[in-house]
Amino acid sequence: MGTLKSLRSFPMSVRLLLINQFTVDFGFYLLIPYLATHLGRDLGMSTALVGVVLGVRNLCSQSLFVLGGSAADRLGAHRVIPCGCVLRTVGFGLFAFGEGTWVVLVASALSGLSAALFYPSARAYLAVEARERSAEAFGLLNIFETAGGLLGLVLGSLLFLVNFKVCALAATSLFAVLTVAQMFALPAHKVSPSRAGVLADWREAFGNRSFMAFAATMVGMATLQNQMYLLMPEGARRASGWDGASGLPPTLGTVANLVFQLRITRFVQTRGGPSRWVGPGLALMGLGFVPPALVADLRDPPDASAAVLRTLPLAAGVCLMYLGLMVAQPAVMELIPRFGREELTGTYFGLFYVFSGAACAGGNFVIGWAMDIGRHSGHEWLPWACCVAFGLMSAVGTLCLRSLRALPSEPEGALSAA
Repeated sequence: MGTLKSLRSFPMSVRLLLINQFTVDFGFYLLIPYLATHLGRDLGMSTALVGVVLGVRNLCSQSLFVLGGSAADRLGAHRVIPCGCVLRTVGFGLFAFGEGTWVVLVASALSGLSAALFYPSARAYLAVEARERSAEAFGLLNIFETAGGLLGLVLGSLLFLVNFKVCALAATSLFAVLTVAQMFALPAHKVSPSRAGVLADWREAFGNRSFMAFAATMVGMATLQNQMYLLMPEGARRASGWDGASGLPPTLGTVANLVFQLRITRFVQTRGGPSRWVGPGLALMGLGFVPPALVADLRDPPDASAAVLRTLPLAAGVCLMYLGLMVAQPAVMELIPRFGREELTGTYFGLFYVFSGAACAGGNFVIGWAMDIGRHSGHEWLPWACCVAFGLMSAVGTLCLRSLRALPSEPEGALSAA
């Protein structure tokens, strides 16, 4: 009930953006989790080629986020968001009917480009519309994202039992309807583009040393959040001796997010604001990897009761990691647009997502390397220790920036380039 009450307290534009985000994640998870299986099993692609297809999607989204953000600043987010959904509709439609390698690659590129247009635009729009309540709005955004993703996974798993084309057609139809709804329902987002040009906007954002330092310190948040789909599932499988346990970490995280996100965001807002809590949130995320590390070197459990006992530290770690994420993420989203002019809100969000994408790629490489080394050396705790280090280093970096007064502290203020 608290979530619905909070939702009703926002203007219609914010409500539409949140519902829109729910639908986007719902449609995304109808298809993408089953794409790799479809490419390998149904289309007979090699593992390497499947990796290329998935990599093209990530590359097109992460490397072009700043383009989507700049487009929102100059054209208006209400125009860019439907364009992103059009591209996703076409891309998912190609996944439904395409079987050739080049068709699948084009579909993957379009679905990635759609994210580059949609995500920074939607967040810039939300930040401007919610203004001093942006942290609460971003907390609600996390809830709607999580709920949409969860329902999409559930329905997608059922549709995938029929075949992949049913999943793809359902997702394509959903995005087609969403595109039309966005064109007519989203209120106009006023823009005041600078006369200097896009390159000048980018130079201004890249030249903001405070923002660049902040984005660099957030490498821990992006890397650790991604471990819900890499290290945590592997830890759950090893701890329990059951492959099905890999779904435990994201399930626990989803439940925690739905129940506690809004309460935690309000707690942060009433006790010092975002700049005070980003560092502690990152520290909590890192410390969430300590309990699983304590049991990582234990061998396969001999019986069911031992499996349950060994899974408890991992469950505790997941809850602690998500607690930190729920503290830090809305605060980070609230701080990003305060670093620069309101006219460049989309550009700053886009640039931040470029950094996050690079952090995920680099961080996953380090964690994956540590997993291999730990497995061969018998030191299974090694990747968990790396995650703890990522979280604590990012926390220390953020606290240093705050002590240097390099973080925006007032909703009305915007930190100029240092």
